[in-house]
Amino acid sequence: MTLLSRALARFTVKDLLVIAAMAALGIAVKAVVTPLIHLVSAPLFIPGGALAGGLYMMWLLVASGLTGKRGAATLVGLVQAILVTFTGVSSSHGLLSLISYTLPGLAVDLCLWLSRHRLCCLPCAFICGIMANISGTVAVNLIFFRLPLAFLLTSIAAAAFSGGMGGALTWHLLQALRRFHITAAEEQ
Repeated sequence: MTLLSRALARFTVKDLLVIAAMAALGIAVKAVVTPLIHLVSAPLFIPGGALAGGLYMMWLLVASGLTGKRGAATLVGLVQAILVTFTGVSSSHGLLSLISYTLPGLAVDLCLWLSRHRLCCLPCAFICGIMANISGTVAVNLIFFRLPLAFLLTSIAAAAFSGGMGGALTWHLLQALRRFHITAAEEQ
């Protein structure tokens, strides 16, 4: 059994469908939100993704919350990277998308693993959103922008704010879904 098949064996078909759907939603939201955010971020010399990232990083968290399984956020990021790389969707960075899209998912999974939480409370969702968006912002900066320190710090602050808001929005969305008994498989 290969490493990939062992990693995927933990996920049910339902989990994999949720992961695929969240990856697609993240890309779709990014395509709509980013051009609008550029109207605000461009004059401030802040990459649009730092400011809008909370709205499309949240789908990493939603997948993790709905499946209840570690690694779900990383898989969403990996699926997104593969989709944008091979379909030529906007905001593709070629093969470097494997880093810039997967790293935020890894950050979410690492944050949940270290905290021993599962998006069970507002603070962990808030912090995971921050970590996802900051890691994506820093990765894109290191790969492409190489902003001067003042602009990089401003971008990181915007990413933290946006990521935290995306995390909070995710937690409220997961709470609403739980009221309709749409939850992680282990909780049902």
